[in-house]
Amino acid sequence: MAKSPRAELDSFCAWDGETLVLNVLGKPGAGKDVIGKVTGHQLNISVTEAPVAGRATDHMVRFLAGKFGVAVKDIEVVFGRFNVNKQLRIRSPQTLPSVIAKHLAQKPPATKPPAKPQRRLP
Repeated sequence: MAKSPRAELDSFCAWDGETLVLNVLGKPGAGKDVIGKVTGHQLNISVTEAPVAGRATDHMVRFLAGKFGVAVKDIEVVFGRFNVNKQLRIRSPQTLPSVIAKHLAQKPPATKPPAKPQRRLP
């Protein structure tokens, strides 16, 4: 799978067509796997796996696949596989965790700029 360009978000999550783009602050070595609160422009996600050789990120992807109702292959780590700061792209999520659903429900839908009037040629 080709890497997608890094998206700059004005929030911790946004839609890109049918793909959900998610900025994450990972917390490895936690007591349990859990989707936490939003801090700034990142969603806190804790996982039980230790931060060794990307295993915590791999574990997070498997955990999130279940939460979003998608296959593991439908979650792409755009950046941050070996870092706590990550960006994920989740293709066609079937369900949304409540923190994300609430946020997206509050956000006004993106609108296209009005079309420019066409010039008439003399």
